[in-house]
Amino acid sequence: MVGDRYPIVFFLCYNKGIMSEGQIPPTKYHLPIRTRFAPSPTGYVHVGAVRTALFSWLLAQKDKGVFILRIEDTDKVREVLGSIQQIEDSLHWLGIDWQEGIEVGGPNAPYLQSERLDIYKQWSNKLIAGGRAYADPYSKEQLEQFRDEAKTNKKPFLYRDYRPENPPVWDGSQPLRFKSEPKPYRWTDVVMGNLSTDYEAIDDFILVKSDGYPTYNFCHIIDDMMMGITHVLRSQEFISSTPKFLNLYEALQIKRPILATLPYVMSIDGQKKLGKRDGAKDILEYKKEGYLPEAMVNFLATLGWNDGTEQEIFSVNELIEKFSLERVQRSPARFDEKRLLWLNGQWIRRLPIDELYQRVSDFWPESADRATNQSRRQILALVQDRLKTLSDLPILTSYFFDEPTPDWHMVEDDKQLGKLPKVEVVELLKKSLSALSESSFKAEDLQQTLNSLLTSTSQKPAVLFSIIRLSVSWSPFSPALNETLAVLGKDIVISRLQSSVATGSQKV
Repeated sequence: MVGDRYPIVFFLCYNKGIMSEGQIPPTKYHLPIRTRFAPSPTGYVHVGAVRTALFSWLLAQKDKGVFILRIEDTDKVREVLGSIQQIEDSLHWLGIDWQEGIEVGGPNAPYLQSERLDIYKQWSNKLIAGGRAYADPYSKEQLEQFRDEAKTNKKPFLYRDYRPENPPVWDGSQPLRFKSEPKPYRWTDVVMGNLSTDYEAIDDFILVKSDGYPTYNFCHIIDDMMMGITHVLRSQEFISSTPKFLNLYEALQIKRPILATLPYVMSIDGQKKLGKRDGAKDILEYKKEGYLPEAMVNFLATLGWNDGTEQEIFSVNELIEKFSLERVQRSPARFDEKRLLWLNGQWIRRLPIDELYQRVSDFWPESADRATNQSRRQILALVQDRLKTLSDLPILTSYFFDEPTPDWHMVEDDKQLGKLPKVEVVELLKKSLSALSESSFKAEDLQQTLNSLLTSTSQKPAVLFSIIRLSVSWSPFSPALNETLAVLGKDIVISRLQSSVATGSQKV
């Protein structure tokens, strides 16, 4: 078919009435790709949904096309207040900005489906006039009776087997159903390849509910056509509905867009699809936990896609340059939060210290307010390589601002230090206190002093340095010891070593 050879140009020209199916589109023109993200405001958006948005955005960005944000708010029973704002905030945080859609407007406004009811009514009447839609006169009890009958006869329930012979005139008080024309279908999905189905997959489905709101199965097709969407990306759960969509495209005489089905995002064990009921978090929770948007975008992009190399760290510009639907895998992707954490640490280390300082403004411990900007910046530079998330900042830095409470259980629980008698640990602390008291507390001089201590005590760095680190910080984590001591300063270090010697001696 001509449209398969020239999908973008053909789709738009055919739907706008510029050309018929037998014509060849003008090859010197290339209309840009137009994609959309069309979530329902039924709660927060999680990883799977945002990945769909990201892939759609990358595809449009690569082609210098248009990415649209449309809200499909026709299921008023499940709608959750505040969801639309949460969707916008999530996309903005990740840098997935839209050129048309809610808030920003555009030539195809409105982009909120509840404000497009007159449009859907017009198309409903066209289907009725063409004999492809009818009012559903049956009650819930009657439908249940039909299902029981099909079950008794060991047949699948198909509504088209119970179509009313003389349906009433549709006045909006009853559901409006699509009158399907079942037949086998073969179609090509950019990701899943060649697909087919038998006519049994086609049934009469509801177009407009009795509350006056259209169903997703109906209105998304109308909106995609009117908004010139060239590529529709959606999750694998919709693949079984595609034959119904194809039947409706034909009834509406709409040339379908290019379809791309994205594989499921699975839980880490690979046993089930990751969903809200399975612990999939609000994407903005990751922001609160100190994840960077660069890391999250990098992670989401590589859930089911790769560029054919071993590269793991991708900037947004690299993703835009390299992304293609042909590299999206067919098999499900596993959500590995450990990998996300690793990526986040990598991106934190890539940030210039001035930019990181801006990013961590909400993550400092409260006591850090007493320190100067210069001091905080110096401490941040010291711990940057140890941060996995921005929320690690308090545990890595609190001892710079507050006097820690000695906790000798940390020594006892340490695999190596716990093997040493307490008297030996205290003796090592005394020697360290004596040597460090003579240091100028410049980082280089401190390192020389520490190295000399290793020689004089005949201890391993993992033992001696750990004892000193714990006694001045009482924290399970700290950066390079000489730099930590230098930033704390001589007075504080000597005072804390003296305190540790005193409390340690009580335990001997």
